[in-house]
Amino acid sequence: MSDPDATGNLPESYDAIVIGAGHNGLCLAAYLCRAGLSTLVVERRHEEGGGVNTEEPVRAGFRHNMHAQYMEFFDIMPMMSDFELGDLGLRAVKPDAQAGIVFPDDRPPIVLHRSELIEKTKKSIARYSKTDAQIYAELKKRADAMESVIAAGIYNPPSPELVEGQGSVLEAVFGDLGISANFMLKSPRVVIDELFESPELRTLLYRISVEWGAPVDESGLGAMFLSFVMWTIGNWKLCLGGTHSLAKAMTQACYRQGVDLLENALVERILVDGKRAVGVGLRGGREIRARQVVASNADLKQTLLEMVGPENLSERWVRRAKAYRYGPSHVLGTFAFCLREPPDYLAAQIDEDINKCFYTVVGFEGPDDMLRYIRDAYSGRLPKPAAGTWINTLWDQSQAPKGEHSAGGWYFFPPSSSLSNQEWAEIRLSFNDSFLTEWHKVAPNMTNDNVIAKRLYTPDQMEHKNLMREGDFSNGEFSLDQLGANRPFPEASNYRTEIDGLYLCGPSAAPGGGVHSACGYNAFKAIAQDLGLESPIVGSRGY
Repeated sequence: MSDPDATGNLPESYDAIVIGAGHNGLCLAAYLCRAGLSTLVVERRHEEGGGVNTEEPVRAGFRHNMHAQYMEFFDIMPMMSDFELGDLGLRAVKPDAQAGIVFPDDRPPIVLHRSELIEKTKKSIARYSKTDAQIYAELKKRADAMESVIAAGIYNPPSPELVEGQGSVLEAVFGDLGISANFMLKSPRVVIDELFESPELRTLLYRISVEWGAPVDESGLGAMFLSFVMWTIGNWKLCLGGTHSLAKAMTQACYRQGVDLLENALVERILVDGKRAVGVGLRGGREIRARQVVASNADLKQTLLEMVGPENLSERWVRRAKAYRYGPSHVLGTFAFCLREPPDYLAAQIDEDINKCFYTVVGFEGPDDMLRYIRDAYSGRLPKPAAGTWINTLWDQSQAPKGEHSAGGWYFFPPSSSLSNQEWAEIRLSFNDSFLTEWHKVAPNMTNDNVIAKRLYTPDQMEHKNLMREGDFSNGEFSLDQLGANRPFPEASNYRTEIDGLYLCGPSAAPGGGVHSACGYNAFKAIAQDLGLESPIVGSRGY
């Protein structure tokens, strides 16, 4: 940490300045400082973490994760071991029953368990199809075996060669199951429909695919579903105390390395001198200089068009930035319910594990219903009231007063600009009640008497609070022309910009949204290469 002057003020210059204390920015700052660069993180809000935030937005004592919820990357995230986040207070549990779905009739639920409990998963799926149970178990086994390959892909800058080799990898891993190289050209929906005969299982997998990064109708993401999405199922962890405990641990890791943190400070300008980034200008007029690096955790358009300014960019980069698209694939609304008791599903009479499922999908009849719901949201229409839900207090009672429960969940919603401010306000007043009606159909105890209080956090609010444009938590649409070596666009896919010394480290860069810190980690690899610093390789993992 830099020594403040006699008045307690921070220095007026650093080797590196990171804009934004989201988890990617914190990750990058920790590595920069460990490499010997004096580092400042500038955060516009009063707290760190960005979308990794836990609050009490409804009633005191009831904690809710307002955005990020499921932590699937902890076992492969380099920062976890490199900075010993467990020693800094981060704790997590992995529930046995990971994902489930209930139906508004007497059909059995489907429950997908952690990998060690695959026989329970097979038993659940086999109620509908023994063939599906066998195929699912085999796909899951092989996806799990790809963990090191998946990790290497996430924690290295993207390259076109990796994409070109996906087809041969698919055939090598899954070929004997009838999965050929052309599956990488298919959409997740087509892959799911081709592999599984049960409508009930397909319904659940459609939902999981979308929420974990693979839009179901996007051609060319078949490999992403078979490898990454299938790998994530069974790896989801819960942060004890809420996801903000991750942000706290990462912040403490930064402090331990010597990073300075300036809160409640809005960066309005990136200072450019002769096509080189030389610092930041804050609201109020203060300027802080950067001798070597400025890195932005903000989204692409904010970084290039607002903070750098078109006058400092080439015509091509201005055009690229203006053409970059946000949503609709990762636009969610988060609800928060304070409950007297957790949901007791009718389907628990068939499989009691559904009552202790980490992620439970509610409100859908079948695959056509799910597809219509997803496509409505993507098309700018308000979908029916249905959701993916969680009750974190089943595993962490600290998130609610004793004997009571915190419930949360995600609705798929249209991008923020699809509806007016008044329309969003009306949705916040009524949509939770509409969903509660659907929840009651499958869990009779989910009545108004069981609900102490509730709140809905909509995409327009997410855009304002977390600067996630359109409410898109990936700060950029997930489509082939904006993924991998094309993210955010080909000329900027290596975390560098045409402004010397200016780097991208937020989810507008590859691999995109999700709590993996890979955008910050890979940005450090690019900076280390440019400055001749030692680039991290984590032990035997080799990435």
